[in-house]
Amino acid sequence: MDWILIVVFGLIVGFSMGLTGGGGSIFAIPALTYGLGLGSHEAVGVSLASVGTTALLGAVQRLWRKEVEVPTGLLFAGMGMLGAPVGTWLNGFFPEQLLLVAFATLMVAISVLMWRRAAGPPADAAPIIEPGDVPVDQSGASCRRDPQGRLRITSRCGLMLSGLGFGTGILSGLFGVGGGFVIVPALVLFAGLGIRRAVATSLLIMALISVSGVTSYILAQRPLNLSLAAVFASMAICGLLLGTQFGRRLSGPRLQRVFSVAILLIAAFMLTQHFLAG
Repeated sequence: MDWILIVVFGLIVGFSMGLTGGGGSIFAIPALTYGLGLGSHEAVGVSLASVGTTALLGAVQRLWRKEVEVPTGLLFAGMGMLGAPVGTWLNGFFPEQLLLVAFATLMVAISVLMWRRAAGPPADAAPIIEPGDVPVDQSGASCRRDPQGRLRITSRCGLMLSGLGFGTGILSGLFGVGGGFVIVPALVLFAGLGIRRAVATSLLIMALISVSGVTSYILAQRPLNLSLAAVFASMAICGLLLGTQFGRRLSGPRLQRVFSVAILLIAAFMLTQHFLAG
């Protein structure tokens, strides 16, 4: 295995996560399968371990800055940790090629959603890593807040966050993705969080869900190359730190469009490879 490629792809995935607040983790599976030649099932395990470790570092940084809304994160992550083993279980029923096709289809959907978000009204296309702690309008949020900004977890709010968390956990266990592309919009739209707090809280959620996913992966005796995961995660952490600093200088909507196109191109490549091979 080419360790130079492992370093390069790890840096790219981490850099993407730093730019997009966790959404860049979706590049891990294509990098591991087509770049490093791993089977899709083994790639899921390495991705879970690497993305989880990288997100954990980011979460610790944001906790230190008091940017993480811990109660909301724990509720979302708690259900996600229950969903991750379900995703891992489902993963075992997917043949290698079918898993890659399903993942590529997910990438297409995410690409379309990112493009629509970037092309939407200014409020929807706000840079996802710029400050915005207090949402101006919470009229569309399913969860409400008291005058001090604390979350009021009503039955509707709890069910909404629990369902979203469980679904994110399934995606994480099934495909090895961090789920930042689902978590951040969900926290903004349904929990009424500002963008900055949503991104910070999503890192905590991703880290906890990944712990559950990796644990269930090991218990299910799925293939997991720990040495590869350690090197890949180390490089991803370096990339995350660089991406976070670089991303502050870029326009949010423009950045989302670039990533939307990149995701779509990679998905098209994966689907083309599948059908040509078939």
